[in-house]
Amino acid sequence: MDLYCIWLIISGLTLTSTLRVLEWPPLNCTQQDLQCSVHINNCSDEGWIKPRRQAPNSPEWLPGSQQHVFVSRGESGYLQPVISLSWSLQVNGGVVAIRGTEVHVIEEASNQSICVRYIFHNKIKNMMTNWNPWTFSLDRIVVDPEHRYSVSVYNLPKPDLGNYRLDKIITIPGCKDPRIKEAKVCLENGSLWDPQLSWTVPVDGGERLIITVGFKTSEFSEEYQISIQNTQHSQHVMRENRTSLNMTFELDVWQLPPCEMLIVIQPFFIRCKSNCLHHQTKVNYCSYYQRPPTYSRSLMIKALLGLTIASGFLAYLLQKTSHTDPGNQLLTTPRSELEGVQAQEKRRKVFIVYSLDHPLYIEIILKLCAFLMVKCGTEVVLDLLDSARLGVVGSVQWLDWQREQIVKSSDKILILCSRGVRAKWRAMCDGAKTQVTLREDVRSPMGDMLTPALSLLVPSFVRSGTFQNYMVAYFEDVCSEEDVPSPFNITVRYKLMKHFEELLFRLLDKEKHEPGRVNRIEGITEDEYFHCPSGKALRGAVEAFHAYQLEHPNWFEDELVKDTDADVEEEEPTLEHHAIGQPNESPITIRQSVPSSPSDRVCQSAKKMDLPLSSMM
Repeated sequence: MDLYCIWLIISGLTLTSTLRVLEWPPLNCTQQDLQCSVHINNCSDEGWIKPRRQAPNSPEWLPGSQQHVFVSRGESGYLQPVISLSWSLQVNGGVVAIRGTEVHVIEEASNQSICVRYIFHNKIKNMMTNWNPWTFSLDRIVVDPEHRYSVSVYNLPKPDLGNYRLDKIITIPGCKDPRIKEAKVCLENGSLWDPQLSWTVPVDGGERLIITVGFKTSEFSEEYQISIQNTQHSQHVMRENRTSLNMTFELDVWQLPPCEMLIVIQPFFIRCKSNCLHHQTKVNYCSYYQRPPTYSRSLMIKALLGLTIASGFLAYLLQKTSHTDPGNQLLTTPRSELEGVQAQEKRRKVFIVYSLDHPLYIEIILKLCAFLMVKCGTEVVLDLLDSARLGVVGSVQWLDWQREQIVKSSDKILILCSRGVRAKWRAMCDGAKTQVTLREDVRSPMGDMLTPALSLLVPSFVRSGTFQNYMVAYFEDVCSEEDVPSPFNITVRYKLMKHFEELLFRLLDKEKHEPGRVNRIEGITEDEYFHCPSGKALRGAVEAFHAYQLEHPNWFEDELVKDTDADVEEEEPTLEHHAIGQPNESPITIRQSVPSSPSDRVCQSAKKMDLPLSSMM
């Protein structure tokens, strides 16, 4: 298990840039009348500190020079962004006492540092050389775009009192800056990639369009996703050493907005992964398409048939509502309710992975499942809800089968992090030295499902091909970001219920922000979700566990099963889980709006309709 955890850590850090010095060509600080060698370390030794009277003064920035950033070709042949420094010795600065000069660079975000020392092997006898002050330079320290670095330059030995040094803060520009845009780190982010997007549309009319999209690939992106916006048409393709790719889409004309479609290409570059810059173009297909599609006879028949079916379904809903509650008969069904029913035609599935931390925390998990199923129209896979099948096939086989089903589709795996997840992950990395077992693990017929789930899911998670199928979240009122295992730090961590709307957009594979508009999902934000019965129950469960934690600050330690508790008898659960039972809610709807326009709440419509869940699925 130790080697397994080391591999995971290395996989997560392979793209993390390290502050370093270019090794080729070798650094040489020797000058006329001065024998000099270069030492590179982390500046941790203290052997170069002397009393003030035995140490030289500080150096000076070289007059007329500016510390700047440029690119230099590294050992591998690729360009790397580096900083250039130039400084000189003071003419009357105790030159005879100088034994060297030092450059100390610290990357502010990570506190990583590097130290370059020029060690003099003979004394400097003259204050000036060639009638000019002694000067030195360094242009080999590799840096990262958009990072800040603290630079200090000392003369050696350093005085034990006073601040005899040069200090400077250098901010590295982004990859759009012409000075570094050709560096390898920028190429791996797609800074120079021009897909040269092209397309063809048939010119002979017909009821279906066959659209061919072509583009140029990049050596730093192996995977691409091509989609036609506002449709369900999307394709993944691998580069496989090809310099250009062509994708074909077949779709009915009525699926597109009138005359215009938006083609989007999302690359997956080495450094930005799924957050890379999208390339898109608008296509006016009416200029290629000869026959106006709106007058197609078969299209009119399809539209009439669809209207007939919708009318019949509306009549069914109205009849069922009137029979359910005669005192609240409605003459019309709100449009938001009809859109919500349509949203259920293709239900998304989410597989929830969690830890059995405490009975109150299990209650939160069940209430969340109810909210996802009843309010959001989502199909939920949970071990507690599939105990019969799990008992037949076994935990590992059940977990692996669920993982394979998710990876093959556009569905998602939601990993809910908590104290138990953090503790069990650390126990996995410790191998056989420690083992974390909670009281609820002992009581559960399935036992600990989290440890085998992490063993199966984490290796799949770090592979870019399945990265988009995973989501990581935690309830911020009862958990913290520290509970997220280190492999998941490379992705977005959603705080529930603060970021629930963003999480649901990710689950539905829809964009919240689109050109000229912002999509909203009404009734599920942090300030609205508890207005519905299942949301109210979820908030109550979170508040109950939060209050329990305040009264019992050592609650997690109390839940741990010690060696002396190995024979703990199974107990009946102290809570009655009634989470999956909110039949009178209507599912959510996605609403597109201009950012400044107000949004109506779906819960108000749900209370008026009072429709049972079975009639809306």
